[in-house]
Amino acid sequence: MSGPTQSGLVTHGDRSERTRRQEFLELFRQSPIPDDEFFLNLGLFLTPQTLGRVLFMDFLYRQILDVQGVVVEFGCRWGQNLSLFTALRGIYEPFNRLRKVVGFDTFEGLSGTASEDGTGLKGGMYTVTPGYEQYLNRVLEFQEQESPLSHLKKYEIVKGDASQGIQAYLERNPETVIALAYFDMDIYQPTRECLLAIKDRLTRGSVMGFDEVNDHLCPGETLALKEVFGLDRYPVRRFPASARTSYLVIC
Repeated sequence: MSGPTQSGLVTHGDRSERTRRQEFLELFRQSPIPDDEFFLNLGLFLTPQTLGRVLFMDFLYRQILDVQGVVVEFGCRWGQNLSLFTALRGIYEPFNRLRKVVGFDTFEGLSGTASEDGTGLKGGMYTVTPGYEQYLNRVLEFQEQESPLSHLKKYEIVKGDASQGIQAYLERNPETVIALAYFDMDIYQPTRECLLAIKDRLTRGSVMGFDEVNDHLCPGETLALKEVFGLDRYPVRRFPASARTSYLVIC
């Protein structure tokens, strides 16, 4: 394992990975592709790992096309999944004004680790740059402008403790049904509290995705799922193109 990066991201590549990816980053920055064609060619820079995650998010989204409800993500960090979900809505159901995409994050990295989280995670890991949520809001606004009904805002970023943020969100929006919930908070306590908060907002066919279930570096996520939903009621499945991630379907 390569170990944590400067921002706290834990990687599992060989010793040459960081050097190789730094070189690839320089290729990206030095791209000779004209500006008016650059976004049309972003696939040029997708590694198998990154493309696998994109395919996983597409797979999850396609599972809920006939399920009523919103999409929520707990622990969105840089917001890539939020942007993907917004773009996928534009592809699969551009006129579905009820398919809101909502992200919850402190934007301050991990905090409040418990004994259930083991020793691999530390407070302050996975931070973002100051004020990043404002930049993310602009990105999501652009994504929304690329699809029909762009005059209706169908995304929301909720900054703060997700376990408190989801409670407040549901109080403001008592009509909420959750079709897709993605968990990427890594640690036990907020994951458990958010699972409890949304349990009665799920319907048959709702999908829950997880970034760290069965990951020995982040045991808290699995323990939270086990306590709230159990591991024997729903099959916890994996998506071959993105090996570390998991999902289950409420049935």
